[in-house]
Amino acid sequence: MRGSRLLERGPELAAAARAVGALVAEPAHGGGVLVYRGEPGLGKTALLAEIGRNARDRCTVLTARGDETHTSVPFHVTRRLLRPALEAGGGPGAARVVDLLSEQLDHSDDLDRIAAALGLAPPPPPPAAPADPQGVRGGLVRLLDGLAERLRDRPPVLLVDDAQWADAESLAWLDAFTRTRQDRGLPVLVVLAHRPPSSERHDPGVSATLAALGDRAVLTLGLESLTPEATAVLARDALGGHADEPFCHELWTVTSGNPYETVELLAKARERKVEPVAGSAALLRELGAGARGGGLVTRLEALGAGPTRLAWAIAVLGTDSTPQLLGALTGMARSEVAAHTDCLRRARIVTERSTEAPPTTPHARPTPTTPTPMPPTPAGPLEFTHPLIATAVYGSVPAETRTALHGRAARVLAEAGHGPAAASRHLLDVAPADDEDVVRRLRAAAVEHLAVGAPDAARRCLDRALAEPPGPETYAVVLYELGCASLLTAPAATVRHLRSALDLPGLDDALRVDATYRLAQVLAHSNQLGEAARTVATEAVRTPPGAGRRRLQAAHFMYEGFQAAEEDGPGRSRRLAELTADLTGADDAERALLAVRAFDAMLRGEPAADVVRLCDSALVDGAPARGLGWTDTTWGFEIPALTGIAYAFADRPDRAEALFGEAVRAFEISGWSGAHLAFAHTLLGLAHRRRGNLPRAQHHLEGGLRLADRVGRGLPVHWDTACLLVDTLLARGRTAEARDVADRYAFGPPWPGAIVLPDGPSVLGRLLLAEGRHEEAVHTLEAAAEALTVRGRHHVVWAPWPFDLARALAATDPARAARIATEAHAHAERLGAPTARGEALRCLALFATPAESRSLLTRAVAHLAASPSRYEESRARLDLAHTTGSAATLAEATSLATACGAVTARASTRPPE
Repeated sequence: MRGSRLLERGPELAAAARAVGALVAEPAHGGGVLVYRGEPGLGKTALLAEIGRNARDRCTVLTARGDETHTSVPFHVTRRLLRPALEAGGGPGAARVVDLLSEQLDHSDDLDRIAAALGLAPPPPPPAAPADPQGVRGGLVRLLDGLAERLRDRPPVLLVDDAQWADAESLAWLDAFTRTRQDRGLPVLVVLAHRPPSSERHDPGVSATLAALGDRAVLTLGLESLTPEATAVLARDALGGHADEPFCHELWTVTSGNPYETVELLAKARERKVEPVAGSAALLRELGAGARGGGLVTRLEALGAGPTRLAWAIAVLGTDSTPQLLGALTGMARSEVAAHTDCLRRARIVTERSTEAPPTTPHARPTPTTPTPMPPTPAGPLEFTHPLIATAVYGSVPAETRTALHGRAARVLAEAGHGPAAASRHLLDVAPADDEDVVRRLRAAAVEHLAVGAPDAARRCLDRALAEPPGPETYAVVLYELGCASLLTAPAATVRHLRSALDLPGLDDALRVDATYRLAQVLAHSNQLGEAARTVATEAVRTPPGAGRRRLQAAHFMYEGFQAAEEDGPGRSRRLAELTADLTGADDAERALLAVRAFDAMLRGEPAADVVRLCDSALVDGAPARGLGWTDTTWGFEIPALTGIAYAFADRPDRAEALFGEAVRAFEISGWSGAHLAFAHTLLGLAHRRRGNLPRAQHHLEGGLRLADRVGRGLPVHWDTACLLVDTLLARGRTAEARDVADRYAFGPPWPGAIVLPDGPSVLGRLLLAEGRHEEAVHTLEAAAEALTVRGRHHVVWAPWPFDLARALAATDPARAARIATEAHAHAERLGAPTARGEALRCLALFATPAESRSLLTRAVAHLAASPSRYEESRARLDLAHTTGSAATLAEATSLATACGAVTARASTRPPE
């Protein structure tokens, strides 16, 4: 067996062989994750190399290694894994990416960003919006899916060595791929090898992702040191069969059975022609000191200044260590690079990086053949023969020299045509020196990182730029850029940076407005709506009249209106109405204010015709204006969302559905597959709920929750989606499922600081009534009435508490119940929407005489038949059938309810006469 070249790794190789066999037998589902953990030097690299060799005849083996010097380079490991497969078999890699993804997506922006993340195309130039990290990950997941489909005859095996040094973005991609495909089975085998977290200081985020991958693994194996018996086999293979037991035991004692140190020590003993007998034990201990740490450095320095300088350059450049770049970095001629490379090769310090399997190093049994002479000039990039050597050499470079090398490396990469992002990892390690050029290049690198969905990498660049530091004229601007870069990943840092930027001189009027607007956004998304409203209101007063001030005013009214409680809601609504009275939608600022006004008018129950007119004025030809779209970063997604929500509750869910369908498409095109896409599906669910298509509404709402769950728990979108889903399930007669959703997402008090769509307490009261918990329902609905009435919010469809409270009180307090129904009818008449009028008449019928009830329900059915609300119409027809005893009306009601996906319930019960 070929695996016999490795000693005492039979179980590990057998596990890999079984995993490869399962993948080959069932390419679509037979893969999984296999993890090997071990301390440095225990042979993880050799093991992965052997796994790759054994799988190569049947599978497509893709390999990558984490690099201690490249942990800050986003998608470094992803590129190393995928680019060989994408660039093989004809055509450049970028074309292959487009070819693969175009089968699943029709979004050019998505394709451009994924090609850029893989280094196959330049990042989209400014002013391209930052890419959503989850969207880029999702695109890379689909890319690997497509690659696996094309390679079904030779399914992919991904080997990742030294995963503890993989960049966070690549690990997040692997985590997303294995997690999203977990239920369906993986079409690839992912084999990870890494050191235990306890072995050295690791990035906590990387360690957490590795732990998650390990939890998902089909098998996790820990590598052990070699036994004395295996050490003796290696000694006799290397030095001859006459190596005696005392010598072999001393070898094991000196190396503690560490395979790397054992092989290195045996190579030294062979070079020194050490006799493998008991009397050489003391010499073994002396030689052993040179196999690690300071001994490795001493061995390197003994080769001379030239090889040492070249090794330092390789340690700094890492995977960019091509002969050309090494020559430019060190100032060596091509012949010098070749000569020093040969010297380092012969000393087993460097090797030419192979495009095949990872090199086999520790504890492979030595082959007796004569080594093939190395070519004098390396053709490809160089790398150290073992990560332990790389670590030792990099650590041995004097601090000042290392800093200088990084500075020169950044310039060399730039001169060679590499972009700012490629050079930025070196600039991160350059000592601050008040160099505006360094600041400029780091800012440019941050833009590239953001364009490919790597905000953490952008933040590192801008943090380092601040340390340079920038000059007084740009310091505030860098703080502003840093705040924007942290927006998706570190809200607290965003608030700190943007506030600091606003406190300093240097921001022009446009940047001050934008910084304030974004600060308010992150405060609002952090459930600090009051602070968000105050922030924009204060800055609006200082901002000159014009579009900038109107932008801040729109945000102020929006965030005040979003609060679950405010001191003077009617006063705010009055001021908003006065501000927008003469606006026509002449520019984006006016349109945004009109959208906020339309939403507020809807909540207040103002005439639906007026709400629709305001919504129409906020759009251009029925669609968001350029600059106010769903993915526009100037205004945010809230503005078109408010317009669509107002349409939905003004009996125009058709227009809402068109807007929300465009939201899904826009977010998918831009790769925004996190909370934004979740909210878009929630809004589509709302539109279908208002039209009475309950199964379709449930589909989108459940999809929205799944997307939101991938981002985290307790997000604002969870409240809205859970609320709508509870309401939809109740309409379908699925009370137990509605309760399960409510419990799973803690839908109930304490309520969030923001309003819930639709009104949360009203929907919770409806759920409690369906469960027969009348006392709790009445208490909840009365609390909803108190909170909304004081704010002047009387939309009886968005907050249907009057109808349910009237029904809940019908048996115990019919007089009060009738008053509530009468007041609700007055509000519905003011609103004028057929849905509200029909629902109000249906409720009034509960408290009328039989003859009046028949008349009221007949009118209710007429209104609802003219509305888009098919489910509410079915309920009104059912009540009319109960009152009249008409079999034909009952059949109509039943047929309509079935078409809506609802279970036909009994008609409403009349209170006692």
